[in-house]
Amino acid sequence: MADRGAGALSLPEDWPAHPDPILALNHMGSFDWDLDAGLFHMDAQAFEVFDLLPEEYDGRPESLSQRVPPPEAARLDSVVARAIKDGSENYGAYFRIRCRDGTPRWTHTQGYIRRDGSGRPRRVVGIVRDATQELADSAARSLRAAQDEAFRQQTNIVQVVSAALAHARSVQDVIDILKDTHGIENLGAASLVMGLVEAGRIRLVAEGPADSFVPGTRVTRTDEPYPMSEVVRTLVPRFIESAEEFADHYPILWPHLTDLHITSAAYLPLIAQARPIGAMGLLYDDRRGFSDEERAVLVALGSTIGQSLMRAMLYEQDKDVAQGLQQAMLPRTIPSVRGADVAVRYRSAAVGRDIGGDWYDLIPLPGGRVGAVIGDVQGHDTHAAAVMGQLRIVLRAYAAEGHPPATVMARASVFLHELDTDRFATCLYAEADLSTGVVQAVRAGHIDPLLRDADGTCRRVPVPGGLPLGLSADFGRLEYPVCTLELDPGHTLLLCTDGLVERPGADLDDGMRGLTDLIADGPDDVRALADLLIRMAERQGGEDDVALLLLRRRVPEAPRAGGRLQQHVAPGDPEALTQARHMIRAAVRSWGAHDRADEVELVADELITNALMHTEGAAIVTLRALEGAGRRLRIEVEDASSALPRRREAGEDGVSGRGLLLVDRFADVWGVEARGGGKAVWCEFQVP
Repeated sequence: MADRGAGALSLPEDWPAHPDPILALNHMGSFDWDLDAGLFHMDAQAFEVFDLLPEEYDGRPESLSQRVPPPEAARLDSVVARAIKDGSENYGAYFRIRCRDGTPRWTHTQGYIRRDGSGRPRRVVGIVRDATQELADSAARSLRAAQDEAFRQQTNIVQVVSAALAHARSVQDVIDILKDTHGIENLGAASLVMGLVEAGRIRLVAEGPADSFVPGTRVTRTDEPYPMSEVVRTLVPRFIESAEEFADHYPILWPHLTDLHITSAAYLPLIAQARPIGAMGLLYDDRRGFSDEERAVLVALGSTIGQSLMRAMLYEQDKDVAQGLQQAMLPRTIPSVRGADVAVRYRSAAVGRDIGGDWYDLIPLPGGRVGAVIGDVQGHDTHAAAVMGQLRIVLRAYAAEGHPPATVMARASVFLHELDTDRFATCLYAEADLSTGVVQAVRAGHIDPLLRDADGTCRRVPVPGGLPLGLSADFGRLEYPVCTLELDPGHTLLLCTDGLVERPGADLDDGMRGLTDLIADGPDDVRALADLLIRMAERQGGEDDVALLLLRRRVPEAPRAGGRLQQHVAPGDPEALTQARHMIRAAVRSWGAHDRADEVELVADELITNALMHTEGAAIVTLRALEGAGRRLRIEVEDASSALPRRREAGEDGVSGRGLLLVDRFADVWGVEARGGGKAVWCEFQVP
């Protein structure tokens, strides 16, 4: 019978069926989650449930976030974490996903937790299925309504806190938002504590209200028996559901909390970039226990706060680095200038961590002259600051070589054009002769300077300008007109970048008029005036840096010109040479230097003769009478040769070589200065 019965049965070769086809026929997908490796494997039906393509998924559970909204993910993670912690063998949960077309879909999952011999969870295997139809009846609609309400509450709390934290630019901003009374109320807690992880310790950075601080917890180690230390070590939230549970598990901390009448607490690790950066504790005096929805809300909040803290930390670090680079590119010190008071200021943008290419510089030049520079490289990043540093050094070098202002600006434009950069720069260069008060200014796309008179009157000085540096070389338009203005004793020249006057939606001319009014009513001292302008910039805020340079010609100490004469002497022009000699003789006698007239004439004649004999081209003779620290006569003979003069001993029958010996013998001081492509030999005589 047994043989006949067995022979009568005809079973298919693939019986019993493999579980995968059975699951697929029931619209179920399976998954295998390796907890140690962090890999989440899904079969083909599971991909359909999540509305994903295999190439869109990298095997990490975090990648499912493109379909699972953050509040739903937090609630699902809470269910799984509680099952693992409680020693459960399985779990089940409903959650919603957002399909490719944006429509929501209810999904159900069941998981079986596999543990090793020590009870440690190793894998989770289970199924996922589309539960939309299942929840279509009235009971399901009631459940869905409850879930929707919980979802709305979660979303509302997360949105309120996230909206406040979105404006946090520093760690202190995050702390202030959370420990503020309204912030604690939004979280539904009676008090709050927060600590940051620093070198294996947790430093308390916030507690609220003010009387909720627990003595002895300002700095704790991560291995101490405190709830914040525990969540930092385990990276798992700790929900304390009763006062009794608090007292049993944390006997050291609990006695300090009895006066606060705490009935439950939630301690959350603040995690960013897969590492703990701190912990937060929320203490309640009006509830016992936490529902699944409440746990999910708190987990989501902890994630939001952790990300906000990390963003604030990175912002502060980047800003410190950027400001350090900016300050390194600016002059460390401003040299003291004889006969002038100088003040410089720099203000970083109030918004954003980026820096700009704003800069200032003050360049001492020979002959009592000084070069004042203000400029702004396009852009707000470290590249702009690096370009600014190179441009500042180059411009300083060209000015120190003795090039006239227009040449300095043109060469700087060529340099910037030849750099491997697409940046341009605006600039204003003013060369001031403090002995005469004559200022020669050139402008490359920058805003005009301002001039304040000794009586406080302030006006904008229109300076004809050329294209910004870099652009003028690119377009082959390197002409920079020179504007000459007088800086009388007690007058102040102000150079600034547009961050001081420009505001979004406001007219630049209105900003300049407001600035001139403020300067006119400001103090006479340039340092106090500079402080006033920077305070004004701080109040107005703005997204641009501000650089500021003020140069005031000193009244009692500034050398005053008793006169200035100049003569052009061409080679082979004896009449011009004779006129120069007559000019020197007449000027020396008219300026009251009778006692040294012969010496001055002899030395000047030697310098002119040397220039005409040993160089090619004309000579420019300049004679100045300077007053200040002793009255002085200064002679300058400028030529187009860069070869320096040499002092030689003349032979017994020689007729040359004695010129510089005479200059050294009769002049009180003499020297040579670079002047662009040439030089100037100068000497000075002290006179009564």
